[in-house]
Amino acid sequence: MDKKEKTVSLPWFGIPRLFPYIKKYRKKLILMAVLGIGASLLDSIMPLFNRYVLDHFVAENTLDTLGVFISLYIAAILIKVACDFTSTYTGGKVEMSVNRDLRNASFRHLQTLSFSYFNQNNVGYIHARVMSDTGRIGEMVSWGMMDIIWNGAYLLCVILVMISVNARLAMYVLVLLPAAVALISFFQKKLIRYNRRIREINSTITSDFNEGITGARSIKTMVIEDTIRNDFEKDTGEMFATSVKTGRVSALFSSSITLMSALVLAVVMWRGGNLTMENVMRIGTLSVFMSYALGMIEPIQGLIQTMSNLIAIQVNIERFTNLMNTVSDVADRPDVIEKYGDTFHPKKENWEPLIGDVEFKDVSFMYPDGNEMVLEHFDLKVPHGTNAAIVGETGAGKSTLVNLVCRFFEPTDGQVLIDGIDARERSQLWLHSNIGYVLQTPHLFSGTVRDNLRYGKPDATDEEIMEALKLVSADFVLDKMDKGLDSEVGEGGDMLSTGEKQLLSFARAILADPRILVLDEATSSIDTVTEKAIQDAIKKVIKGRTSFMIAHRLSTVVDADIILVVRDGKIIERGKHNELMKKHGYYYSLYTRQFENMAADLV
Repeated sequence: MDKKEKTVSLPWFGIPRLFPYIKKYRKKLILMAVLGIGASLLDSIMPLFNRYVLDHFVAENTLDTLGVFISLYIAAILIKVACDFTSTYTGGKVEMSVNRDLRNASFRHLQTLSFSYFNQNNVGYIHARVMSDTGRIGEMVSWGMMDIIWNGAYLLCVILVMISVNARLAMYVLVLLPAAVALISFFQKKLIRYNRRIREINSTITSDFNEGITGARSIKTMVIEDTIRNDFEKDTGEMFATSVKTGRVSALFSSSITLMSALVLAVVMWRGGNLTMENVMRIGTLSVFMSYALGMIEPIQGLIQTMSNLIAIQVNIERFTNLMNTVSDVADRPDVIEKYGDTFHPKKENWEPLIGDVEFKDVSFMYPDGNEMVLEHFDLKVPHGTNAAIVGETGAGKSTLVNLVCRFFEPTDGQVLIDGIDARERSQLWLHSNIGYVLQTPHLFSGTVRDNLRYGKPDATDEEIMEALKLVSADFVLDKMDKGLDSEVGEGGDMLSTGEKQLLSFARAILADPRILVLDEATSSIDTVTEKAIQDAIKKVIKGRTSFMIAHRLSTVVDADIILVVRDGKIIERGKHNELMKKHGYYYSLYTRQFENMAADLV
């Protein structure tokens, strides 16, 4: 569960929280309700046609009024079919529409949340909120309502018809209904519990299967095939055992329902037969009661099932509600949105040009899920065009400064100034549109090379794309691909090597012509030959731009204007390469140790 989520009690199954998403479909929902009631009424009176046949045509041996009867019967059938078709079609449309709206709303809201939300919640959890929870809610809004209306209206109509036809026999049937409700409720609870467990185990099996495929290389190199197989077979074994229990309970349930139906039918035949033999009731009426006796169990079962689903669906509504109520740790103020627009409705005509002066002014910072200050009263000026390098060992906290510059996080205290103005005085989109970010772990989207690079500049021409590729020495990647810019990169870029993906992501960042450039271990996945070409390209592209280079290989930062040395989340040294080397401090030890290791590797 989201660490920031709080379990809340939602009244009326949480449906009021869904009103903004379903009110636009209220006319369709009302139509479904009316049609459902109409269909239930027709279902309940259909046995009366059989009664008329037996009591009039058969008992009296006459065909009088046959034409009228047939006309009415066909009309009832046609109306029933029309009601069923229209309500089913409308219900499906409502379900798909609500699913679409809920998923669009949740995905849209996710785009506004800060990094801290995604740090605290894994992909599977978020995916379930957007896809599974919304799907169940959409199903409940349409079919859950229809089931309650149809089954409830049918039972009410049947009871009224039975009482109007023969109140004494109706009482015999109605007395048995509480026993049927109790029996169905008992089995329903067990089946819900078992089916919920099956879903949980199935999720585990899916996860095991996914890890077994995606982690195939690690599994083979660590020779743990037997362990992975045992874990998988343990879960499938539990799935088998639980499924067998569910099947056994389901079989008992079906048998019990059959027994209950037979018992109700037996009571009707016994008492109704006596009344018929005593000429108190006609054979057609007995036929009506027998039809109702057999047909009442299923609607009762449907009502109990639907009510159980409504109770269970509260969890899904609660999760969706919590997601939509999650407030981003980084958000623009209303006055800033009014002037500059938001993520989806930018007012670019009000955007000032970004020059690239960055200043940390008495900044203190603690991560939202942390309990210790990472920065305290930190000051730093990075003038326009400065190349600032951030170095340190793996896990030292080198990304903190960059996260603040990019406004992925807000400072706990103090200010981050962009061109002398607090970054919070302007919109996030304005800032992000002026930043080029090359990640340590590159990500490409499914599609062609051209599609991926145009994420940096949607209106880029092929000439501009090729120029960017050549600038970062990535044009050779296209030479290896059959269709050039039209070549597919695969899901997540899996048709390319990590180094090739890095080069393309670097070209994508440059194509946007950013005023601030962030290189997060940008050469960590590239061989030494390509690294040299990239370093030459970096020297070209950072001219006139403010750049932040997060680096593990210290050879890439020796020409930086300022080097910030990070250790245990703190900046302990700062200065140019030569200045830091003369101090013989932590940077000196890092640098010399790294080159000693390189020399040892060459021996």
